[in-house]
Amino acid sequence: MNNWTDNIMRPGSLLIRTVLLMLVLVACQPETVEPEPPGTSGPTPYDLQLPANLPPMSIPMDNPLTVEGVALGRFLFFEERLSGNNTMSCATCHGQLFGFTDNGHAVSTGIDGIAGDRNSMPLFNLGWSSTFFWDGRSPTLEKQILEPVPNPIEMHETWPNAVAKLAADPAYPPLFRAAFGSSVVDSVRVAKAMAQFIRTMVSANSKFDRVLRGQDAFTLEEQMGFELFNKEGGPPGVPIPMPGGGFILGQGGGDCFHCHPSAGGLFTDFQFRNNGLDATFTDLGRGGVTGDPQDMGKFKTPSLRNIAVTQPYMHDGRFATLEDVIEHYNSGGVSSPTVDPFMKFTDPGQTLELTPEKKQQILAFLNTLTDLDFLNDPRFSDPGAP
Repeated sequence: MNNWTDNIMRPGSLLIRTVLLMLVLVACQPETVEPEPPGTSGPTPYDLQLPANLPPMSIPMDNPLTVEGVALGRFLFFEERLSGNNTMSCATCHGQLFGFTDNGHAVSTGIDGIAGDRNSMPLFNLGWSSTFFWDGRSPTLEKQILEPVPNPIEMHETWPNAVAKLAADPAYPPLFRAAFGSSVVDSVRVAKAMAQFIRTMVSANSKFDRVLRGQDAFTLEEQMGFELFNKEGGPPGVPIPMPGGGFILGQGGGDCFHCHPSAGGLFTDFQFRNNGLDATFTDLGRGGVTGDPQDMGKFKTPSLRNIAVTQPYMHDGRFATLEDVIEHYNSGGVSSPTVDPFMKFTDPGQTLELTPEKKQQILAFLNTLTDLDFLNDPRFSDPGAP
């Protein structure tokens, strides 16, 4: 054994004691943590501010609002590569200035020039809804978003093709990573991001809202219209049969509040109703989903917010103006086996008996539901290319 080896191996050797001491010191050092690369610390919670006159919004636990998710969803809402020929986005049929509807079209036309059979629904305050589409066939906003892309008369694209186009754009994978923790692009994440964006699209700063907050005041005509909106229809003092039995006295009002309650601020009861449009049904509405004979011809009650800019009206866009809509209800509509009990005036000759003055007052009130701030909010406009 040479001297060097002998010195190391000898018990009590200074060298071996030094080595052991160094090993102990190294073992006791705190672990060095590498800094996380950008985008891996998790998305930032989105602080959605809701006005006091709206109820709390229930956000799905598996899709919380985040700053990064909302930003991604905004890009995707305006993304034309989700369509088969790269010309149509969600925003094509849902324009902001028109309450996110299709700018006066009774029904929308897809990329192949094929017209649909239903009116483009407005997109705002959807965070409070639990069913989607006119017939309520989708139980969540995320599932609703998945449908238009592969629909052959709408965007007519497969999801695999659509997400492949997004993944091929170098701008998108980092945005997905920031929103969801990885750069994987898939249809589920597209739907989640877009749903986050749409849930932030809250409309609640119309004149009606400002009046509630004491920041504005109705004109006399608007005030009279608001009162008519919230009064029972029918000749004053005349007993009217009520759903479930009993009677209520007519008040000479517009009878709007049953289906479009102003209390709560959303102006919809989210129910499915047959509002007396047809005696027989070419579109089965909710009945086509459930198969229940009692659901035939029923459609989801839309919100009346921004109603003055979302024409034409009804599920098939048959009424061009609000005056047409008011006259439909004034006339009592058309009777059918599933007509809503609140359409009380379906007997021949029985109407709401609204005078021209009352009709104009109701119209004046409906115009107070237009939220110009929402219709021009830059947070909901086209952000351009990602």
